[in-house]
Amino acid sequence: MIFQRTSGRRTAGLAALALLVALGGCKGAATGNDSAATGQVAKATVTIATADGGSHRFVVDVAATAQQQQQGLMYRQSIPKDGGMLFAPYPPDGGPPKAASFWMRNTPSSLDIIFIRPDGTIATVAEDTVPLSETPVESGEPVNAVLEIAGGRAAELGIAAGDRVTWK
Repeated sequence: MIFQRTSGRRTAGLAALALLVALGGCKGAATGNDSAATGQVAKATVTIATADGGSHRFVVDVAATAQQQQQGLMYRQSIPKDGGMLFAPYPPDGGPPKAASFWMRNTPSSLDIIFIRPDGTIATVAEDTVPLSETPVESGEPVNAVLEIAGGRAAELGIAAGDRVTWK
């Protein structure tokens, strides 16, 4: 932006306006797109029971609306070790289960994406997805929920296809 010399009052006003515009432009990427920071997303406790008899709990944000599901974990710089996001119901309109396709656009953190069948079992686990990638990550079959957790956690905890997922 180029400023011309004018009266002190006008220059100060233009500078203040430019600052407000600049700060407003930064807000979306810094905090406005962090749905956890806004407090508008519900929380759920998700439990995964593994085939070896173990279980693990995550406290996650719930993306229930189309807008929340479109945003997902975009712009999050880190994912808590036992956090993440549950996309439920999927699809958000409550329709019948369908094949899901996710991407990592604007998502700087690697994720494990867990696709959940209507019976509560895991269909597939896409491990350590590539941050910022626009390559689709597919469920491979109809699902009615999707859980995103920090990349590498599924392998660390022994979470695999066939394990059972419940949430409250």
